[in-house]
Amino acid sequence: MPQTVVRLEIHGLVQGVGYRWSMVREAQRLGACGWVRNRRDGSVEAMLAGTEEVVARLIEWARKGPPAAAVASVDVFESAGQFESFEQWPSS
Repeated sequence: MPQTVVRLEIHGLVQGVGYRWSMVREAQRLGACGWVRNRRDGSVEAMLAGTEEVVARLIEWARKGPPAAAVASVDVFESAGQFESFEQWPSS
């Protein structure tokens, strides 16, 4: 199956609310690969890889996030890369 790879920039109240941890759990549940990390500007950045359906479902989840988050916007960019699991990376 062809793999879809996208990079997300997630803005709003998304740091300090369990966003990254929750995304890791949701990505693993869906079978996506990639990573998620906090950015110094207060946003969260994520790289998602998987089938088109899996990536679409994870983008849909990212627009809501965990209960304590208040997502203002999610920017989606086509990307490339190969990943073997989904990980939480250090802040950049």
